[in-house]
Amino acid sequence: MNHSLQFIAAISAAVLCGNLACAQPAGGNVRPADQPAPRTERNSQIAHGQLVEKAKQGGIDIYFLGDSITRRWGATDYPEFLANWKTNFFGWNADSIENILWRVENGELDGVHPKVIVLLAGINNVGTVPGGDAKVENITLGLKTLVTACQRKAPKAVIILTALFPRNDNMTVIPTINRINDNLAKMADGKMIRFLNVNDKLADNDGKLFEGVSKDKLHPGLKGYQVWADGLKPTFTEILGPPEKTDHAPSPTGDPSAKPPRSN
Repeated sequence: MNHSLQFIAAISAAVLCGNLACAQPAGGNVRPADQPAPRTERNSQIAHGQLVEKAKQGGIDIYFLGDSITRRWGATDYPEFLANWKTNFFGWNADSIENILWRVENGELDGVHPKVIVLLAGINNVGTVPGGDAKVENITLGLKTLVTACQRKAPKAVIILTALFPRNDNMTVIPTINRINDNLAKMADGKMIRFLNVNDKLADNDGKLFEGVSKDKLHPGLKGYQVWADGLKPTFTEILGPPEKTDHAPSPTGDPSAKPPRSN
């Protein structure tokens, strides 16, 4: 390949990675999941600023933290499943654990003082390639570090560690996901750290998602979010009591790339 073609290939790869928010750096090197790493593209920076401002508004008892699975629930899709608990969502598309850790360390949990933190993270670190011990250990360490950061920022909050959902865009990663979930279960103490695994209601024993629970073999659809909500409600009721008559939490944050609605 001549130098011109190499240059074009490099630029094309950079643009593609920027557009798709690649979870891991090129060249096969795995980024440490326990080291905070910011997302540098403009939309991610805008979203982070919006989430910091939302955090400053307060009024949040239940704080959802994660990636696009969390963001989709909290933006426009299905927030009514947990209506009238003071719930809000701090998720962003394509975030890996290290990106979420950076957001937590840079203002998104400062001064919020939630009573419950629901954490679902790591599926973008898993990706579509199965991994061995090193990959599982890296993701587990990243999640442990993220939990510690949440405890430091919100020491009175009960943290609900949600098991990674099965992804079916490559079934060979299911054993990796299962090993990570086994490690998450060991992190729970049943008091300030709880573990929630609803995967038996999302998929069969081989990890194949049931019909209708996912739109794209990765993100939950309506049925999938309902399963997650149903799994969370008993713990929410235990800690917070029944839902209130009105919800005073800040409005959900949408996608900053979305066009604003036309005015009439």
